[in-house]
Amino acid sequence: MKKQILALSLGLMTIGVSAQKNELKVAEKALKKNDIATARTAIQSIESMEGSMEDKYKGKYYFLKGQVYGKTDVKKAVEAYNNLFDFEKATRKSRYTSEAKNKVIELTQFVSQKALKAYNETKDYKTATENFYLTYQLSPSDTTFLYNAAVSASLQKDYDSSLAYYNKLQELGYTGVTMQYMATNKETGVKENLGGKTQRDLMVKSGDYIAPEDVPTKSRQADIVKNIGYILIAQGKTDEAIVAIKKARENDPKDLNLILNEAQLYIQLKDMQKFGTLMKEAIELDPNNPTLFFNLGVVNQNEGKKEEAIGYYKKAIELDPEYGDAYMNLAVAILSGEQAIVDEMNENLSNFKKYDELQGKQKELYREALPFLEKADSISRSEDTVKSLLNIYDILRMEEKADALRPIYKKMRGM
Repeated sequence: MKKQILALSLGLMTIGVSAQKNELKVAEKALKKNDIATARTAIQSIESMEGSMEDKYKGKYYFLKGQVYGKTDVKKAVEAYNNLFDFEKATRKSRYTSEAKNKVIELTQFVSQKALKAYNETKDYKTATENFYLTYQLSPSDTTFLYNAAVSASLQKDYDSSLAYYNKLQELGYTGVTMQYMATNKETGVKENLGGKTQRDLMVKSGDYIAPEDVPTKSRQADIVKNIGYILIAQGKTDEAIVAIKKARENDPKDLNLILNEAQLYIQLKDMQKFGTLMKEAIELDPNNPTLFFNLGVVNQNEGKKEEAIGYYKKAIELDPEYGDAYMNLAVAILSGEQAIVDEMNENLSNFKKYDELQGKQKELYREALPFLEKADSISRSEDTVKSLLNIYDILRMEEKADALRPIYKKMRGM
């Protein structure tokens, strides 16, 4: 009886091996004829035997399987090609690896384009995330696709996936820094990114460009830390968010971007006192950065510290005379003193002398704020700047300026 069972088992194994060989031949011939449906049926019929497949068939099986699924089921194609690379590396064979790599390049381009279209055009962040990650799986050295998957997943509010991708980037030591090969256009005087080094050097050699320069892009490490913090906050994990960013700062306590990202974290947590402290720390490292002083102005203004806010806005303007938002906020800070005057005017409606005196103070306040508001409008005109100017012109009876601005305001409002 035992011999009969053994004979039966061997018979079944022989049938299985024969089926594998035959179906692989069918799939191979069908692919040569571009008959994908027949090839897929053949491969699917032996997929259940994958674990017990003889080594002599495995390389061809993985190679054909990758082609069969290709663009119609990229996940399975990725898995098949990766299995092929691992198998041939382990067995020190390379019969299919070279050709498979070309197939992977084609598939990578297809998937990456699909991801970019979903991200940029249709805003389908779920599809974008899946395909950015698939691109990374197809080409693990291109870690930028893993970064794109993390960003896209966050936009989709798939925070678990986004966090996993960001953590993987940190494990890999990803910086996102690339080299830009710059040169100055001799005719226009504008510095341009000319793509690759060879192309740039040829353009310089032609005489059309001068002053070649290799410029690295900004590191994305600080942004990754910031985004991890934001995700943890969105998940209600405030303590973990603080720990994550403080841990990053321990490695580089003088990194300005990390300080600013920690400051942004405290804005999310509505802890403006801690935000202000960090901004002061940032100013010590970068005392000529107008944005830092502007942000301190906002913090102090929100805390009702009018004079301090005005001082910071003026410092921002001193460093950047074309800082439109600083002029606007400076005007708003000055005018914040109006409410106290109006309240006192309402209390003295029957005291004409006092009322007129207070009204004079109100107009002086408008005159003080006006030049800053006009400057903000000249730098970046908006409906708010025009509306505010019209209000002041009318109160101060500056009729000529008001009349010139009124039709502009009506046009902006679509009246």
